[in-house]
Amino acid sequence: MSINTVLILLTCVISFLCLQNYGLMQKLIFDPVQIRTRKEYFRFITSGFLHGDLNHLIFNMITLYFFGERTVIFFEYLCKDNVFLGAVFYMAFYLLAIVVSSIPTYLKYKNVSGYSSLGASGAVSAVIFMNILYDPMSKIWIFFFFPVPAIVFGVLYMIYTIYSAKNKTDNINHDAHLYGALFGIVFTLIFFPEFCYNFLTIICPWCF
Repeated sequence: MSINTVLILLTCVISFLCLQNYGLMQKLIFDPVQIRTRKEYFRFITSGFLHGDLNHLIFNMITLYFFGERTVIFFEYLCKDNVFLGAVFYMAFYLLAIVVSSIPTYLKYKNVSGYSSLGASGAVSAVIFMNILYDPMSKIWIFFFFPVPAIVFGVLYMIYTIYSAKNKTDNINHDAHLYGALFGIVFTLIFFPEFCYNFLTIICPWCF
């Protein structure tokens, strides 16, 4: 069983438990005021294993399954085919993505009572964008019916996320999506620079 599958199962179990137990949900959810006043920094991590409903959970976990399995292989490659170290580094990347994608939200709402958010979307976005840099022309299936090149999906995703974050068109934490994606890009630039070179040779072949 891969570390990605373990993360998916763990997220499903914790999400199911919290959907059945409102009190537990409130103890683990991302609440900037509680983090600031009670120093409950664990919420930066635990909130990434919670989901508001089954649709939210299923969409994120299916996406993580398809993109995460290949990402685990990337980390094994980084660790010279050491499966254990690859799993450790992937887990660290995933958890760090949850934290980093939540920091802007914390800074924005740390003095706003009643605000909370949850979900793995920031980390999933980081995983997706690492894959986009690796193979920008691979097909991503929108709603499982409409295949588009990964690079097109990435551009549309960023435009939609930035617009929604600025205009607050719904209750989704689009800031986490945006900063998760940016974290995935920066992390890849640092640890997998060859992916970025490959990306540029595919997108801008005339430059090389």
